[in-house]
Amino acid sequence: MKQKLWAGLAAICLAGALLLAGCGGQGAAKTEPANKDIILSTTTSTRDSGLLDALLPVFEQESGYKVKVIAVGTGQALKMGEQGEADVLLVHAPEAEKKVLATGAAVNRKLVMHNDFVFVGPKNDPSGIAKQPVDSALRNIAQAKETFVSRGDDSGTHKMELALWKKAGLQPEEGWYRSAGAGMGQTLKIADERQGYTLTDRATWLALQKNMTLTILVEGDPSLLNIYHVMEVNSEKFTKVNKAGAQAFSKFLLSSKGQQMIAEFGKDKYGQALFFADGGKTEADLGVK
Repeated sequence: MKQKLWAGLAAICLAGALLLAGCGGQGAAKTEPANKDIILSTTTSTRDSGLLDALLPVFEQESGYKVKVIAVGTGQALKMGEQGEADVLLVHAPEAEKKVLATGAAVNRKLVMHNDFVFVGPKNDPSGIAKQPVDSALRNIAQAKETFVSRGDDSGTHKMELALWKKAGLQPEEGWYRSAGAGMGQTLKIADERQGYTLTDRATWLALQKNMTLTILVEGDPSLLNIYHVMEVNSEKFTKVNKAGAQAFSKFLLSSKGQQMIAEFGKDKYGQALFFADGGKTEADLGVK
């Protein structure tokens, strides 16, 4: 009788153990990060285009991290990195990025994606810049003294715009040249209200063009390439930096899943991708000398 009782109890225990093991295998909780919070300092174009709204929920769900986004001009984003006030940077001003790397404030700079800049302006194009080379387009605006709205915020777009004026041998003048001191979305709205010209990244333009009366007038020039890199803020220099979180976010952007999401983003809504995925490439692969 005792043997049957013990055998029965053993069978019940074994079944229970198997049931618990099965439940654990199916619903086992993923390992939570020790520090869940990541501060991402990035350009406004990644926010205004909607790209972060697509990427971050997936990253957070898969990793357990929570990302706080600070979207500012690239100059400000890089400064946050230099001061150890962010964990990871997603920016688009290559020369300025290299200077931050040289200080040791950031490490592991990797190419993520690119798109391009375009010049937009009134449909009647009073300066006659349509389909002109960039240098000629800027000369036409300066000679006609038609309104040009600059971001004026030390962003990657602003840095690119200033470099293009310099390359054309021109110094914009007060009066027709207006500084918005704002992000790309707000700058586009001001340019639209004033029926002026401006330089914008294509992704933000595609995301906002339905609300604009302006149109693309100059595009496709090799000098208008817009390249984005991810960099981790150096945890050896700034001890409060979430090194594991920064690495996880960078790894996600460059993973096959992250790159596919970037490559597909915008196709369903705009009929074309807003960015080209470049994980594993270098600037030289894009034709940058």
